[in-house]
Amino acid sequence: MKTILVFLSLCIASIGFAQNKTGYVIYNSKGKKVSYAKMMKSLAKKEVTLFGEYHDNPISHWLELEVTKDLANTYELILGAEMIERDNQEQLNLYLMDSINQKGLDTMARLWNNHKTDYKPLVDFAKDSGYQFIATNIPRRYASLVYKNDFAALDTLSDEEKAWIAPLPIPYDPTLPRYQAILKMMGNHGSPKLIKAQAIKDATMANSIVNELNMPRKTLQPLRFIHYNGSFHSDYYEGIYWYIKQYRPETTIGTVATVTQADITKLDKESIGRADFIICVDEDMTRTY
Repeated sequence: MKTILVFLSLCIASIGFAQNKTGYVIYNSKGKKVSYAKMMKSLAKKEVTLFGEYHDNPISHWLELEVTKDLANTYELILGAEMIERDNQEQLNLYLMDSINQKGLDTMARLWNNHKTDYKPLVDFAKDSGYQFIATNIPRRYASLVYKNDFAALDTLSDEEKAWIAPLPIPYDPTLPRYQAILKMMGNHGSPKLIKAQAIKDATMANSIVNELNMPRKTLQPLRFIHYNGSFHSDYYEGIYWYIKQYRPETTIGTVATVTQADITKLDKESIGRADFIICVDEDMTRTY
């Protein structure tokens, strides 16, 4: 009898702790679990990878670096990011060329508070590999100008200032579902000018990517552009993706999105179709800030 009770106790304990702890699972657009290798095989075929992250998610940042390293094994890369604005490209280039150190970059450029922990590894990889790193985003002051005074406010800028923005007027479709989702999410605080401010960011980032793809290349090695952005900027094949297709329809694009769930063993229905690949992270994962 004692032996039976011990056996039952062990069985109950094993049931309670049977599940392996996994920090994330990768799903395809249909919600099927896929391996990292399968994701990489698909992304490697695309000219552009839009890596949609959660800005405070360590799994996003780690996988961004791993995907970049693995693509670099085969392709010439250009890296680019939402987190650095176009008018800071000169300062970023000085850092990439070793003309200034990190302290100099911190002083001269407008870097996000989590740059050193989350984006510096990507910039340093570009620096060490001799790759370009493109500051793709519109300077925030111009997006704020749109939010306050509509697109028309950009017409008052000088030609020098307009160089930091996608060519005006930008294509614009306010009925895109993700822009409508912004309005719904913001409730009484939402307005048409809010989604226009989002659109000018998306358009400028897309324009930055397309400009690089259209540049003549001295090498015959295949080129891949990997862009790091908040997941909302490329989810459901809208945002940056939509604008790239407006500017350069033939571009092949792979998308990655990040989501968090309490249970990552099955992708929530609302995230099916969010991207080519969805990184589903346990919502208990530590945040970087």
